[in-house]
Amino acid sequence: METSLPDRPYLEMKSITKCFGSIRALHEVDFSINAGEIMALVGENGAGKSTLVKILTGLYHPDSGSIYIAGKARNIRNAGDSLENGIAVVQQEPSLVPTMSIAENVLLGNRNITGFLGQRRQVSLARPYLELVGLEHLEPTMPIHHLPVTERQLVEVARMISRNAQILILDEPTAALNDEEIDRVKRTIRTLVDKGRSVIYVTHHLPEVFDLANRVTVLRNGKSQPAISVNELSPASLIERMIGRSLGAMFPPRSEEFGSDVLHVKNLLTDKLRSPVSLCVRSGEILGLAGQVDSGTAAVLNAISGAERITGGSISLKGHVLRLRRRRDAVRAGIGHCSAERKKDGIFGIRSVTENLTAPALKQVTPHGCLDARRERTLASRLADQFLIDPSRLRHPAGALSGGNQQKVALGKWLGIEPSVLLINEPTPGVDVGARADIYMHLRQLANEGLSVIFASSDMQEVLGVADTISTFYHGRLINTYQAKRTNMKQLTMDVTASGVQPTSIT
Repeated sequence: METSLPDRPYLEMKSITKCFGSIRALHEVDFSINAGEIMALVGENGAGKSTLVKILTGLYHPDSGSIYIAGKARNIRNAGDSLENGIAVVQQEPSLVPTMSIAENVLLGNRNITGFLGQRRQVSLARPYLELVGLEHLEPTMPIHHLPVTERQLVEVARMISRNAQILILDEPTAALNDEEIDRVKRTIRTLVDKGRSVIYVTHHLPEVFDLANRVTVLRNGKSQPAISVNELSPASLIERMIGRSLGAMFPPRSEEFGSDVLHVKNLLTDKLRSPVSLCVRSGEILGLAGQVDSGTAAVLNAISGAERITGGSISLKGHVLRLRRRRDAVRAGIGHCSAERKKDGIFGIRSVTENLTAPALKQVTPHGCLDARRERTLASRLADQFLIDPSRLRHPAGALSGGNQQKVALGKWLGIEPSVLLINEPTPGVDVGARADIYMHLRQLANEGLSVIFASSDMQEVLGVADTISTFYHGRLINTYQAKRTNMKQLTMDVTASGVQPTSIT
């Protein structure tokens, strides 16, 4: 993205340092952004991005360093100071009030509005901000809970603009959106920048960096690197800046040979599938289900895991038809399921990493109905070693880990049941590139040892790079099945975004 930008930064952070006890989260970090610029802020989990954002929004105060806005030194002591200085953050999960109207949410907390605020005035005041983010078609009196996720995100942006925010911090704004919704958010961001706003774009999704940003600031181990134009970077060079080493191949080599059939899904139907789905996965094979949100990929995994009611068809494991009425039926059969919502049902955030890793295999660590602590530690250590989880963290709460390490725990815990099939919905949500490469490597190693893996993903690059066989889905229907080495990104994208595609057999 190329635009003419002013030489003088609108926001400058100089030599920012922040410590938490003996841990130095930020060390003399420099960061700046111009008016009318999109600055990507990237780095691995734990690099310091969240700490830097919290300093800008007044939740943390730096131990040392200075902040300048429009050339003047500013002391941001709390969230109120941040707003008064024109800084606002839009989190991944919007902080809207579901029972209030769109207009009420846009104006909520706005200190510039005084006097009686009846519905007519609310609508009049909110409408210009809704138009600015492309929501002019919405009725401002509609309750917010009627809106889809993407429009809630845009209402959140409108609310921040109504507070006269000149610097918008967008934290993983597209993590839960499909391609069409992501494009809509991008259009809104470009409109705001054209009107002079500055956008700090925090993301793990590197294609968005190259599509949107003017420059990139990389944080690594709490230290900043000089901002650089996206025109001077490639995806590989940006990754190397983030992790401090050459990543090599992001995706490990595919298998060339597989064992016998392990799981057969025949004419499967659920309430969320519009037509029957038939799939087969072999020993040592990784099957990727490619599709956007609500395409049907999650419904297939949920049905196989016993989490969703099956209304038709059958599921067989090693030749035996399964009766899957609940999750425990699948676990007993040797099927593990890692959901897409890691914090909701992937980990027990307040419990230790050890307890999380051994939870699905309680029979192994409770031989006589009582917990055997030695067995628990042994099993947890073995599983941690398999997924490169720091053994010194085994006693820590799982929720205190970085996103990448939380995901490793959510995946690794299923190895304790010695599964025949591992189901994964979105393998790397909110995971940095280094942890992604680790996860891909371990999935391939497990497949090489004979495990059958079925994963669903809305990231076509991930599907194309990890899977041996790919099945594409659109609006609750299975569209096509391909050998991964005989298809390409264009074909997958066409399948998962365009209706009217005629299903074909494997190619």
